[in-house]
Amino acid sequence: MESESSAAMAMEEPGAVVNGSTVVSWVASGVVLWSTAFLLVRALFPKRSYDFCNRAVSTMHAVAAVCLACLSVADWSCPVCPLAAASSPRQMKALAVTLSYMVYDAACCHFNGDTRLDNIVHHLVSIVGIGAGLAYQRCGTEEVACLFVTEISSPLLHLREMLKEFGVRDTDLNLLVDVLFAVTFSVARMGAGPYITYVTVTADNPVLIKAMASGLQLVSAYWFLRILRMVRYKLGKKKQPLPPPPAKLAAAAN
Repeated sequence: MESESSAAMAMEEPGAVVNGSTVVSWVASGVVLWSTAFLLVRALFPKRSYDFCNRAVSTMHAVAAVCLACLSVADWSCPVCPLAAASSPRQMKALAVTLSYMVYDAACCHFNGDTRLDNIVHHLVSIVGIGAGLAYQRCGTEEVACLFVTEISSPLLHLREMLKEFGVRDTDLNLLVDVLFAVTFSVARMGAGPYITYVTVTADNPVLIKAMASGLQLVSAYWFLRILRMVRYKLGKKKQPLPPPPAKLAAAAN
């Protein structure tokens, strides 16, 4: 009860210092929360696939992460200020929630046999980077800005895959979601992303934080190229003329 009271006070007081045990409890509780959410989704949708249920939880996290990131901004006239400063309790809470999700998601992907290199690098960079920020209790501004940028496009990413499981394929709705995802991802990760990486690397931040920021931007650039290819394929497929109906083919043959 005492630890819960101190954690609540830390969240209310901007200048409060969050101790390590509180952060560990946040992360551990978060892992339990996301795992429980996954089991509940599996129970509610027994006919849906493992990937579908994990994407549902991932969407919940993305919405929560974006909301927590917005709530942690102290001054909207300069959302990426101050740089290389001590993290506020709200920033640490937002980062702890996402770190717990990353641990859960890495385990989920492992159990599902998803061993793609880009996915492993993404989880490794995120876990190490966020964990370092929480350990140093610094760079909260930069990491929360990065959190917002990386998660803002995630709901659309998961929606496009979940639609396929509902049998919605090759429709205008699919194309709309694909285009919206590509635009949101591109603006966030290749527009705001490089700027956040630049200010993180040039500020007086620990070397590990700078390295993780650079690594995450490289992963984003790799995914950006893949998304461009996907959009080009989808738009090209949409422009292809439909084959004539069988009756017209028979008439042409005669």
